[in-house]
Amino acid sequence: MLKRFDQLFGIDLGTSNTVIYQKGKGIVLNEPTVIAFDQLSGELLAAGTEAQAMIGRAPAHVEITYPLVNGVISNFEKTSSMLKYFVKKLQGRASFLRGSQMFISVPCGITNVQKRAIEETVVIKGAKKAVAVEEPLASALGAGLSLDEPLGHLVLNIGGGTCQVAVLSLGGVVASNTLNRAGMTLDQDIMDYVKRQYNMEIGERTAEEIKKQVGTALDSTPERTIDIRGRDLVNGLPRSIRLTSTEIFTVVNEFLIVLVETIRSTLELCPPELAGDVIEQGMLLCGGGALIEGIDERIRLETGVPVHIAESPMECTALGTGMMLGCHRVGDSGSSLIRLEPQPEESA
Repeated sequence: MLKRFDQLFGIDLGTSNTVIYQKGKGIVLNEPTVIAFDQLSGELLAAGTEAQAMIGRAPAHVEITYPLVNGVISNFEKTSSMLKYFVKKLQGRASFLRGSQMFISVPCGITNVQKRAIEETVVIKGAKKAVAVEEPLASALGAGLSLDEPLGHLVLNIGGGTCQVAVLSLGGVVASNTLNRAGMTLDQDIMDYVKRQYNMEIGERTAEEIKKQVGTALDSTPERTIDIRGRDLVNGLPRSIRLTSTEIFTVVNEFLIVLVETIRSTLELCPPELAGDVIEQGMLLCGGGALIEGIDERIRLETGVPVHIAESPMECTALGTGMMLGCHRVGDSGSSLIRLEPQPEESA
């Protein structure tokens, strides 16, 4: 009787960004997965965009951390506090999704114990039901792929903490690989490059801005430049330099070499019939890394597989978890097989 009053959420709990979908409203939150704690009082000061703005600018007693590492929760209490903060921001009260049902995306390949830990933690904190679902499945659904047919689909999700490559068919994962290098690793590589080449230290936010502005996966793109500021490691004084897209290509290229090898390794695990489907259907590219200039063309040239970027690469995983709110999972507790069924519209 009361089921229709339950709040239904799909959550893409990523290493660098958290995206929340609410049934009936769509995407209601998209913020960095960052929290700021006062170490003296133990109080949560901020989360998301507000906490990210504090990076590199906070006093010593304020700890700013990412509660997820490589797509897996490293600190459940801090993650719970962050979700509470987001819910209060959305709803204006501090109740932690009480009476709600949630589908939460998790990296493909994590153990059932890790999945259960996520589900049980959220339920203990007040949710009525929580289900952990593989991220490639959610991404594919959110991008509009039909997964309930005997047809192979290749999905590449380049997130903040991991890159996940998966071949999907009949609503399940047939073959997959996870690379523990992704967007945040690339930011660190850019920071290391600037330190090595210019004896200058820059912060995470500056490195991310460099990646967005002049990062490229192709050495043939027109050269662009960006002026950045940092701290000189020799005299400790502020300093400005100009970087070119050609320089940053050398950093991105090292990452792409490893990524392409991971894609090839996954395709080697794929049955021949599904490999043929992949060549015909192409590869779905999603996640924040899909926004790097020319990355789709580079992967196509390296693998020979057509590449299609999702319409909303950073939101399709959350959209997919939202679609799963109206689906059924079949098989044992470790199965990822899903069946999508049309759900009646909620009455006003």
